[in-house]
Amino acid sequence: MYGAIGSGAAGAAGTAALAATGAGFSVLASVVAVTTLIAAGLALYKLAPRRRTGN
Repeated sequence: MYGAIGSGAAGAAGTAALAATGAGFSVLASVVAVTTLIAAGLALYKLAPRRRTGN
């Protein structure tokens, strides 16, 4: 009864498109996470007190 659902070329194309979208979203999420961590690190570096070297 359910054998025809998702079978054939249309089902394979839909599955491939869904997998590609998921992979793209995963890469995008990784890029956003890395960018956020870099921005947070730079913000903390700017907030850290500077060493005094003139005494």
